[in-house]
Amino acid sequence: MKIAVAGGTGLTGRHVVAALRERGHDPVALSRATGADLVRGTGLDVALAGAEAVIDVSNVTTMSRKVSTGFFGAAARNLGTAAERAGVKHLLTLSIVGVDRVRNPYYAGKVLQEEIVRSGAVPWTILRATQFHEFAGQILGSLPGPVAVVPAMRVQPVAVREVAAHLAGLVTEPPRGMAPELAGPREESLAGMCRRLIAAGRARRRPVLPVPFPGAGLLPTGPGPRGVQTFEEWLR
Repeated sequence: MKIAVAGGTGLTGRHVVAALRERGHDPVALSRATGADLVRGTGLDVALAGAEAVIDVSNVTTMSRKVSTGFFGAAARNLGTAAERAGVKHLLTLSIVGVDRVRNPYYAGKVLQEEIVRSGAVPWTILRATQFHEFAGQILGSLPGPVAVVPAMRVQPVAVREVAAHLAGLVTEPPRGMAPELAGPREESLAGMCRRLIAAGRARRRPVLPVPFPGAGLLPTGPGPRGVQTFEEWLR
């Protein structure tokens, strides 16, 4: 099966492409580097020609609500209309557990993306997954100063490879709307993850200060598939 992967050269996309190949599919990575621009909508018709399904793991790194909604809004609309023109039978979009429960400028773009997918003409599935094991490092990398002030919250991190494998399986199933949430095997403290990352020499050494975080958190709210690799195993 020819399956297009939007964001196929990024962190998640590379693993998705590999997982699809392992299953005998023909993945096509969509990115600016391969001539397909999701925001401008250029190159999509050529890239999607003959594709039966699309997996959207495209992403933008930002903490600006304007940038996030601008990227995810344009990308979702352009990808959806191009997929409709190409006769795609299944649009599978990766989202985030808690995206509609936590006020965050980046999450505003993901919420908009979900709304556009749900209102589109292409049969769809949205998979919400918890944060990856890399989340703690991303948080620390974005924080300047001698003290790392991080949200005091519980998370349930999952391995990106396991998310990619789950997407590769879901995309060949019939579209199902909102899929059961995917999470890692164990709850963790985000502050604790940051401290362990620093202790392992994987981030700049400095104190970690947890602060209260508004919202319901990033834990799954119901039963669903669970990953196997723990944060500690990933760190080792």
